[in-house]
Amino acid sequence: MKKTLLATAIAGTMAATGAQAATVYDQDGTTLDVYGRIAMGIAGGGSEFNDAGQEIDNGPEFVDVYSRLGLNMSQEITSDLSAFGRLEWRFRGDEAGNNGANDFDAFSETRQSYLGLQSNNWGTVQAGNFDSFYLQSVTAPFDVYIDRGLEFGTHRTQSRGDSIGYFTPDMQGFQVFLQAKHYSNRGDIEGVDQRDDEVVAQGGAKYEVGGLRLAAGFVDDKAILDEDGDRITNPNANGNDEMRYGTTAAYAFTDDFSARLGYEARDDNGEYGGGFEKVGLGMSYAINQWAFNADIYHIDEDDAEDERLSWAAGGYYNVSSNFNLFAEVQQADQPDAQIGSGGVEVDDGDDVYYVTGARYFF
Repeated sequence: MKKTLLATAIAGTMAATGAQAATVYDQDGTTLDVYGRIAMGIAGGGSEFNDAGQEIDNGPEFVDVYSRLGLNMSQEITSDLSAFGRLEWRFRGDEAGNNGANDFDAFSETRQSYLGLQSNNWGTVQAGNFDSFYLQSVTAPFDVYIDRGLEFGTHRTQSRGDSIGYFTPDMQGFQVFLQAKHYSNRGDIEGVDQRDDEVVAQGGAKYEVGGLRLAAGFVDDKAILDEDGDRITNPNANGNDEMRYGTTAAYAFTDDFSARLGYEARDDNGEYGGGFEKVGLGMSYAINQWAFNADIYHIDEDDAEDERLSWAAGGYYNVSSNFNLFAEVQQADQPDAQIGSGGVEVDDGDDVYYVTGARYFF
């Protein structure tokens, strides 16, 4: 695989894998790495209305841009088998609200917490709270933005907790994955709460050779319900009890330039709706200390009257190996939505969202 396919991910998520990790312990096959980033910026634009149809101020604000702190652990059991673990927290480097008071709990999310076993001959199995294997294998070429821009399945797609997954070993560039997530109603009152107790699966395969990367997969996209039995419609929990299918292709034409093409679809559900077809096209270009991303999606949602043309772009400058500057813009082109007889606009999709700032990796 050529350098640019690696640089594609580095441009937007440089430290997510601990690329700048510092080894604090390495003895007799046991290692412990500490990694993280502090990211600050200014964000503005986006929707002019909240979900209740009330007009809001979408002006610029000083924000934390997904700062995090993590630990990577591993221990060699045999020459072919290793045990590993990962623990990562997301913390907020900015104050919690607009009152100027530094009065929040710093660690706002346990982003990763899992353990497993890895073998070159038998593959990798892991369990806990981790990014969706569907994202890691299928939609990864499009996951290049620090903030907004990915319209395909994200890291939370039927994952991030109560999950177990398996990757086969790399077989001359070919690899298969399978993951399952358990939704439990343990502790709920029998006959009262509406949430389901079930196991949902996702799986697929990827193939990498030279500058070419091909991947395809599926997700049993469960509808996430609240205690009243209503479907939660936020972007990180938007299943509809139908299967999600996706495929992507990425190719590095040179060490500096790569392109990507993707398709994702899900059938409409009679109770929850939520069907769609998405086609994405993107590119990444790197030169010296600079890197650039640009992507565009054509999105046909069954619940919407009009199709969307969503786009995103970003530029990144490495001041040093540990410090970079960034600027990203995104236009989701959300269709006009109305509530009540007054026809109040919830989201007109007219304002371009932007974020710019700096990140220090350690």
